Amino acid sequence: MTPQDRTDFAALIDEHRQELLVHCRRILGSAHEAEDLVQETYLRAWRAYDGFQGRSSVQSWLYRIATNACLNSIESRGRRPLPAETAEPGRAAEVVFGAVPADPAVVTETRAGVRLAVAATWRHLTPKQRAVLILRDVLNWPAAEVAVALGTTSAAVHSTLLRARARMSEAAPEPDEIAEPHDACRRDLLDRYVSAFENADAPALTRLLTEDAVCELTSSKLTGREAISRFLANECPAFGTCRMVPTTYAGRPAFATYAPGPDGRYRAYSVETLTLTPAGITRIVSHQNTDAFRALGLPLIHR
Repeated sequence: MTPQDRTDFAALIDEHRQELLVHCRRILGSAHEAEDLVQETYLRAWRAYDGFQGRSSVQSWLYRIATNACLNSIESRGRRPLPAETAEPGRAAEVVFGAVPADPAVVTETRAGVRLAVAATWRHLTPKQRAVLILRDVLNWPAAEVAVALGTTSAAVHSTLLRARARMSEAAPEPDEIAEPHDACRRDLLDRYVSAFENADAPALTRLLTEDAVCELTSSKLTGREAISRFLANECPAFGTCRMVPTTYAGRPAFATYAPGPDGRYRAYSVETLTLTPAGITRIVSHQNTDAFRALGLPLIHR
């Protein structure tokens, strides 16, 4: 591969990074695992770039590589993916941190008012059902193209898609179980969350969480508000010592958290995304990497 080829490859990859990230997150159900699989996609694409003949678009080629990388990863780990908050279709570019472009899938989903319903039912699908549903219903790939990508037949794709749609319909929650709070309630909930976090008020934080709330960390997951509050109070170095900057990450309300370092300066610790309902906070996802801060255009040191 020539130096010019390397430059061209890097430009192509950068152009599609964000959409590949959300694609992997949907299939895997984990924001943190998705980062690794995007890197794996890049590695596979790099190795295969000399053989890319342009019979399909670069975007389709990369999606095909990413989809199979995710499915292989799930199979090798021998488990179902985590039901992460970002595993939802209809937001093909929601991972453009802090800004969601006018993607047709996003517009369609918003008009239908099903974003949270999809998030709640997504966990009930098998990895292959997720992949087929994303490629067919979100990206609008023809069945034949999906079949080629997954190494199967158009008939099998159609059958898998029907099963996925049926499962989504069966598992869909009632509307009042997934409604988002009104703006005033939303602001109040976020303000109280910041107050509880910055003041190390575990009881106040507990009251903001729903009973079955989930907190997804880099390598583990906590379930239940008591377990979450206990972890934050006893093991989170930022709890009660941090500074929090409100932002939006992956289309959700979020806070960039800065914790004091040995030198007294507040350094990037994590970006926390929250899923809100009228009943309280149902999910917290902690993105503990500096990439999240860079993607948001935030400094690594809070002044």
